[in-house]
Amino acid sequence: QVQLVESGGGLVQAGGSLRLSCSASGRIISINAMGWYRQAPGNQRELVAVITSGGSSKYADSVKGRFTISSDNAKNTVYLQMYSLKPEDTAEYYCRVEGRGPNSGQTFASWGQGTQVTVSS
Repeated sequence: QVQLVESGGGLVQAGGSLRLSCSASGRIISINAMGWYRQAPGNQRELVAVITSGGSSKYADSVKGRFTISSDNAKNTVYLQMYSLKPEDTAEYYCRVEGRGPNSGQTFASWGQGTQVTVSS
C-alpha cells in the first residue's frame, strides 16, 4: 500500500500565496508521475499540474504563470507553489501519485486525503 500525506492548505486573501506538500510512503519501487488536482463544490475534479519523474511538467491553463509544481524524488515528495491566488482557486486540492510497486508488474495510483484552499476576495 502507498500512503500520501498532504499539508499546506489554508485561508489566504486574494493575491496571496500558499505552498502545498505531498509525501508518499509505503511499498514504492519507483514513481512515474506526481500531480495535483482540485475540486470545488459542484464541480468535477480537475487537473491543476503534474510532473513526471524526468522533470516534465504540465499545467492547467487557469494556473499557468501563477502555480509551480516541483518534486524531490529522493523524498517522494511533490510541492505546489501557488502565487497570485484568486477566489476561483478555492477548492479541495488532492495529490495523486502513480508508480510501481515491489511485485512484478505491480503499479499503483494513489490519492491523498485532500487539503482545503480558500481564497477570500
